[in-house]
Amino acid sequence: MKTPPHLYIAISGHGLGHVTRTLAVIQELLALQPHLQLTLATEVPPTVLQRYLDKPFAHRPVQLDVGVVQQDSLIQDVQATRSALEILAQQSEMRVQQEADYMQKTGVNLIFADIPALAGLIAQKAGIPCWMASNFGWDFIYRSWGDDFRDLADQYAQGYRYCQRLFRLPFCEEMSTFPSKIDVGLTGQNPRFPVEIIRHKLEISTPLERTVLLAFGGYGVQGVPYQDFDQFPDWCFLSFDPQAPPLPNLRRCLDSPYRPADVMPLCGKVVTKPGYSTYSEAYRLGIPIYSLERRGFAEADLLLKGLAKYCYHRVIPVADFYSHPWEFLRWEPLPPQAPERLATDGNSRIAQALSTALGS
Repeated sequence: MKTPPHLYIAISGHGLGHVTRTLAVIQELLALQPHLQLTLATEVPPTVLQRYLDKPFAHRPVQLDVGVVQQDSLIQDVQATRSALEILAQQSEMRVQQEADYMQKTGVNLIFADIPALAGLIAQKAGIPCWMASNFGWDFIYRSWGDDFRDLADQYAQGYRYCQRLFRLPFCEEMSTFPSKIDVGLTGQNPRFPVEIIRHKLEISTPLERTVLLAFGGYGVQGVPYQDFDQFPDWCFLSFDPQAPPLPNLRRCLDSPYRPADVMPLCGKVVTKPGYSTYSEAYRLGIPIYSLERRGFAEADLLLKGLAKYCYHRVIPVADFYSHPWEFLRWEPLPPQAPERLATDGNSRIAQALSTALGS
């Protein structure tokens, strides 16, 4: 009997968006390759991964990148990031050898990464092809912080040069470090529950225009003015924030079986911070995006430009977010600047390419 192909998936531990968009592709791939062996290499706990992947997988809890050290989704710590990058750099040779040995022992056929640069070095060491998907590389983020990060950015760029194929997602930087790029449409999770079932389970009776998803990613946002929600008694807010208090008009979804993409169809708007996965999933479902600004993070500028160009949207100044009450909830969304729509075929195009490369 032929051994099923084995895919090693390296996912950044930074936030949750890299997980959701990567595993959306993998779910589509599994429809084409149901017997595929999977190894997920990420610091993200398996309990979180299982919310987005309904097939058994091997989990390797290895740190393959740092991303950005953050206090919350709006506040980054540049110096703490530098310290963490230097520590990882000291361990990188050992980690590359460790993961290359694992691949050769278990018969990994292909690496798919979003977007640890070490995956490229591991692939080169193991003699295995490496493909990646993203809208930015970490070298782009670090270079935006100035000369002090030039050497570290160069190290990341070196890993990316071993990527044999990059699927470049919308809202992207140039990604000139990568030698081979293929532009694809948006990726993202699809809802997996009927709207009426969720509405019943969460006891939501408000109409679409007064139902709001608060989606601030894995880091959350400090100081959400929940105390002002009593000024919106005929509205309903949905939140995945573990710190959200019990309120009559707030539904806490973190301990439910639902993910943000599952509850989005109940909502007339998504209030969020700049982030590819939330933007993408809301756009794919036709839901207006009310996004905070995010100063000092290079990817945010790309995302906010894309938001204005393609999405029904509003950009919320941080001061307005912390003002009393949230008057921006009553603003009508602005139409997109561009007449054309973004392609939304990223899941299927990447999955088909992976399936072809892995064979049957």
